[in-house]
Amino acid sequence: MSSTPVAVVTGANKGIGFAIVRALCKQFTGDVYLTARDPDRGQAAVTKLKEEGLNPLFHQLDINDLQSIRTLRDFLKEKYRGLDVLVNNAGIAFKVADTTPFAVQAEVTLRTNFFATRDVCTELLPLIKPHGRVVNVSSVSGVSALSRCSQDLQQKFRSDTITEEELVKLMAKFVEDTKNGVHEKEGWPNTAYGVSKIGVTVLSRIQARMLNEKRKTDQILLNACCPGWVRTDMAGSRATKSPDEGAETPVFLALLPADGPHGQFVSEKKVQKW
Repeated sequence: MSSTPVAVVTGANKGIGFAIVRALCKQFTGDVYLTARDPDRGQAAVTKLKEEGLNPLFHQLDINDLQSIRTLRDFLKEKYRGLDVLVNNAGIAFKVADTTPFAVQAEVTLRTNFFATRDVCTELLPLIKPHGRVVNVSSVSGVSALSRCSQDLQQKFRSDTITEEELVKLMAKFVEDTKNGVHEKEGWPNTAYGVSKIGVTVLSRIQARMLNEKRKTDQILLNACCPGWVRTDMAGSRATKSPDEGAETPVFLALLPADGPHGQFVSEKKVQKW
């Protein structure tokens, strides 16, 4: 059993996740786990950082596989008695030019970005130690998608009393509506990625509220953030930020002082209006 503080970053073998691990290795006092779905890619990423003189550790994690999440959960419980920092970075996006039917894009995108991220939180949030930090990587795409929702949906997503069950039903309804070809009529915008990130931001607001209700004295801070437009396989080479620049806001939130924001959507290290 180790008393060393521990941080976990999901989807970290490349892109922003990899850059977050690199920064945490330099700034976080404790063990930093780079996780990835594919062990070979994950180990290769760890090797690359070791060549830079850093010392990340590897653990396999496929956020779409509940058993994989639970294996990580049990490992953290056994070895560290919990978790100090969780960065939910894993996510996917279809390219704009992708010809995959929209209903399929909606189902696949929501499954990973919202439902699987929620599964990670369900299993790992109870492990977060007092003074822990949780960062859910969302996107400003969620903000613009929200502004394109019907007034009724906007009201629901901005509500300070929406429950996790209600949010899950809404996310499932979006997928169902796209299958039935009625999503626009039902007030949804034409972006699966944007809707998935509405889900992540609203989920973060709900989780922060729950922490206030159930674990107020533990002083855990949980926020959602946008890393910005970053040059990755996902966003392409025309994006304005390097992965290391994209990692800045997530890392800032992972290492927040006690008086930092909680339950907020943060971009460029500043709290944004939701």
